[in-house]
Amino acid sequence: MEEIATLLEPHIPALRRYAWALLRDDDMADDLVQDTLERAISRWHSRRRDGDLKAWLFTIERNLFLNLLRQRTSRGPHVGEEALENVALDAGHPDAALGARDVLAGLDTLPEEQRSVLLLVGVEDLSYDEVAKVLDVPVGTVMSRLSRGREKLRQYMETGRAMVLRRVK
Repeated sequence: MEEIATLLEPHIPALRRYAWALLRDDDMADDLVQDTLERAISRWHSRRRDGDLKAWLFTIERNLFLNLLRQRTSRGPHVGEEALENVALDAGHPDAALGARDVLAGLDTLPEEQRSVLLLVGVEDLSYDEVAKVLDVPVGTVMSRLSRGREKLRQYMETGRAMVLRRVK
């Protein structure tokens, strides 16, 4: 058990960052990380020894997050303005507060698939191959989701609103 804890412990900060970025709530993020670690420990015997531990942990966390989303669909989203106000900011840059809130609001407008790719590549610094393993999609899908997500986020940052696609017949 000590061996497992030694292997898992270095990944906890990254799991926590990703959970917070997905949920924007400290308590819920902590619960998601705890559930992820419990699931990893209880299924340690089924882990591929030659597999990437970090990717396996992020896969577990994302799957638990998606399960949580499915359970909460009838209640609507949990993220509110108070979550955006709690973002840690650099006191030397007063405009940083507005920029951080805009980025978080822009991330909220993205579909979950694009948001996950952006967070895993941009925040957690996972390679495209690692993200593909976490999401169980081809690397090309990761690259296209990342490209579309970055473009939508850029458009949101420029216009202050989500771009709505029109159906053309």
